[in-house]
Amino acid sequence: MKTGGQLIVEALKANGVSRVSCVPGESYLAVLDALYESGIDVLVCRQEGGAAMMADCWGRLTGQPGICMVTRGPGATNASAGLHVAMQDSIPMILFIGQVQRDAREREAFQEVEYRRAFTEFAKWVGEIDDARRIPEFVTRAFAVATSGRPGPVVLTLPEDMLRDVVEAPDARPYMPVESHPGTSQIKAFEKLLREAQRPMFILGGTRWNEQAVDDFRSFAERFRVPVGCSFRRQMLFDHLHTCYAGDVGIGINPALAKEIKESDLLILLGSRMSEMPSSGYTLIDIPYPRQKLIHIHPDPEELGRIYRPDLAIPAAPAEFVAAIKDLEPPALPIWAERSADMHDAYLHWSTPPQTGPGDVQMGPIMDWIEANTPKTAIFTNGAGNYATWLHRFHRFQAYNTQAAPTSGSMGYGLPAAVAAKQLFPEREVVCFAGDGCFMMHGQEFITAVRYHLPIITVLVNNGTYGTIRMHQEREFPGRVSATDLVNPDFVAFAAAYGGHGERVEKTADFGPAYERARASGKPAIIEVMLSPEAITPTRTLTQIREKS
Repeated sequence: MKTGGQLIVEALKANGVSRVSCVPGESYLAVLDALYESGIDVLVCRQEGGAAMMADCWGRLTGQPGICMVTRGPGATNASAGLHVAMQDSIPMILFIGQVQRDAREREAFQEVEYRRAFTEFAKWVGEIDDARRIPEFVTRAFAVATSGRPGPVVLTLPEDMLRDVVEAPDARPYMPVESHPGTSQIKAFEKLLREAQRPMFILGGTRWNEQAVDDFRSFAERFRVPVGCSFRRQMLFDHLHTCYAGDVGIGINPALAKEIKESDLLILLGSRMSEMPSSGYTLIDIPYPRQKLIHIHPDPEELGRIYRPDLAIPAAPAEFVAAIKDLEPPALPIWAERSADMHDAYLHWSTPPQTGPGDVQMGPIMDWIEANTPKTAIFTNGAGNYATWLHRFHRFQAYNTQAAPTSGSMGYGLPAAVAAKQLFPEREVVCFAGDGCFMMHGQEFITAVRYHLPIITVLVNNGTYGTIRMHQEREFPGRVSATDLVNPDFVAFAAAYGGHGERVEKTADFGPAYERARASGKPAIIEVMLSPEAITPTRTLTQIREKS
């Protein structure tokens, strides 16, 4: 006989869970008690959105569901930001929410929310466990749903009194991952279309990759000498210094790369949905009938033909598809080989940062320093804002599992993601890029890094404005600045007050020494980079945007 709380924890352990993030609440005290001697690491966070984003990052970097626990009502709605990231980014995650007791349901009890109505758009499945004997069934199903097809988040709500019930229930068993494999005829059709092409191109994206699949695909691309791009914020899927790499298919795409995609005669989307951001507002590929021949490989059949009508649709996880093609023999002399080399040269030119700019701090030389002085296994995280352009465009990712960034464009993601990444990989350097506006969305989680001795390094680009919105504002309503200026704390003092290490960079040459001191401190660190608001993009100033408008 066990309590519902004990059954929840046993089901998590049976499914390989070793860590959870949470903000505690009285609605799930029985689960917190069961965690007490469970051996599961519990990261206590300061706001539920940050806790959910940590769980998302664990799911992003492991392929296994990240686990988050929050209390009802405000706790759950705070967590919805991280839930939305996981949904749009196809990340496996399970959010457990304490719920009001069963005899108070449908009375608008204290902090009551009907989550099956509220969170349908935020999750693949929303369930409520009203019988403790069914806990093993519901939890195992949650793992299966979160990881199958197109991965995503699941929500399970836990009535407070159900968790205290003492019942007999079957022992929990681990879920069985469901893999989708390509058929033999589909591989033959794929090979035929590729060999007939004159200007083929791969675009990699999505989830359900692993390190072996990334390595095997790199070998395939090398043998076939075919150009490869990576979808928005999925850049860790291909080595940027490989001669086949053509660039990032995302926001602010290299115009030369966009032209090549439009002029391609065969596009191969491998794992990617090619939604609004990577498709440049749905302009790179015609809807519903692309002008290029299109092969679309995706683990969820419902995504195939949903937006674009492919010539060949293959329902398969990226890792399984790569395993099926890795031994294909390339043409003796691929007709597209020279084009691949030219596209890589264009990428190298595009990803070389400018050395000058307005103000006393230039981000171009700072990016050069980071490239030269951080290991290729370093994990980079970020949220949303114009500052992220410096990372996405000018950092050359070379290894798998070195990027955690929201394709959903959620601000505040970078810091909690860095905390989660460092907890998962304590031996690796973890660097969070954040803007001043972005950082303050979840800046309180810096204390979580301090509490758990996780020495992340945050490069905080401070330009005193919500930069992306200010850029659009100057373009649409030049000179009429409204609601985009910021007043910030002293971030060096902020870091010190939290028990971390703080640095301020007011001249470009200060950055390298500041970074080295931050690294040597062994503490969570903030390096505040004082960037002029005029340096709104790598190539255009606010004044130029305003005057052109």
